[in-house]
Amino acid sequence: MSRKILGLGIGAAMLASIASGGIAWYDHQQSSSSNGDIIGGPVELPSTQGDFSLTQLADDQIAVLSFGYTYCPDVCPMNQSVKRQALQKLSAEQRERVVPVMVSVDPERDTLERLKEYMGYFGEEFIGVTGSRAQLEELAERYGVIWRRVETPESSMEYTIDHSASLYLVNPEGKLLQRVLYSPTPHALVSALQGVLEG
Repeated sequence: MSRKILGLGIGAAMLASIASGGIAWYDHQQSSSSNGDIIGGPVELPSTQGDFSLTQLADDQIAVLSFGYTYCPDVCPMNQSVKRQALQKLSAEQRERVVPVMVSVDPERDTLERLKEYMGYFGEEFIGVTGSRAQLEELAERYGVIWRRVETPESSMEYTIDHSASLYLVNPEGKLLQRVLYSPTPHALVSALQGVLEG
């Protein structure tokens, strides 16, 4: 798929979702799970930059994890944009300590090649990871992430995936430092990042 087609898809995605009612589902799932229910832990999956592991991060770095998929018509491109905007509001030194990562829960369609192209729209430092369904289910359970496949036979996409959309600030040991609820603006993420980085 060409960058032009993928770019058009991302652009259209920003306009497409209100009719789907998906945002309400994401919000419900986010509000129903507390930080205390989240174990967190290691993330070790194939990525757009080779095999990825949280343990590869420097001691003073943190990952900002989100879960989604490249065909997502709304929340996923917004989440990546929020990460990008938040990074721009940090100092240069702070930016070096933050690694933005998206875990794709659509391994059927999201090849590493597609993920690399998609993440490249948001910045060279953005990493996309995915794995087998079993790996993703185990990881999602530890992070309190819920997703469900929704068939859309009338659409050329065939299906969408409703999923919870929080952001997770995680250190190299996989310890959850903070969970940030989905927002279309970067303010909450900036505040969380600054609190962790300056703490």
